[in-house]
Amino acid sequence: MPHTEPVPAALRVALASDDWFASCPVALQDVLLQLGRMRSLAHGQSLFSRGGLADGLCCLTAGGLHIGALDADGQPAELAYLEPYQWFGEIALIDGLPRTHDAVAEGDTQVLVVPRDALVDWLDQHPALWRELGRLACRKLRVAFAVLEELAMLPLEERLQRRLRLLAKGYGTREAPRHRIRLGQEVLARMMGVSRQSVNKALKALETRGVLRLHYGEIELLD
Repeated sequence: MPHTEPVPAALRVALASDDWFASCPVALQDVLLQLGRMRSLAHGQSLFSRGGLADGLCCLTAGGLHIGALDADGQPAELAYLEPYQWFGEIALIDGLPRTHDAVAEGDTQVLVVPRDALVDWLDQHPALWRELGRLACRKLRVAFAVLEELAMLPLEERLQRRLRLLAKGYGTREAPRHRIRLGQEVLARMMGVSRQSVNKALKALETRGVLRLHYGEIELLD
């Protein structure tokens, strides 16, 4: 079982780097911190699995998380890679249904977990603040629609370029994007649904165009 700890008092400042949390009313921010517990995971350890019970709203505070599932052949499919301080788990919080995907730690990882039952009870007493969870879900839905459009309309190079920029912006959670992304080509390949060789070829083509620069274990975005 993952180890849990109280929430550090200083965490609030770091959480405010996420625009969803920063824009939430103070009352909701307070209850998320008051109810939440820190959960520690080792590399490769699961936070939750597809089909598991919806146990709460989560925010990654250290390390990384691979969000995905196994395909029909039992191979991992990467849907998203999360970095601090991104919130997730709102779908199962809202509808109460099982988890939609697996979440697996990359390196030593810490996650703030706000228990579902306690948070739902509080939100039911403050129904206007349910809208804030709707905003979080809608942000993810907009990203999903954009990715589906790209899949239908764009070649791999353009899709890869846009996905890297999406990662740099934390799937819309950061106003100032990162210029360097630490993500292996194998993970990118699973995320794009293509072979590693195809991703490598597309990355080199983008490097030739001056869009990015490849470093060992890291991709630098140039424009």
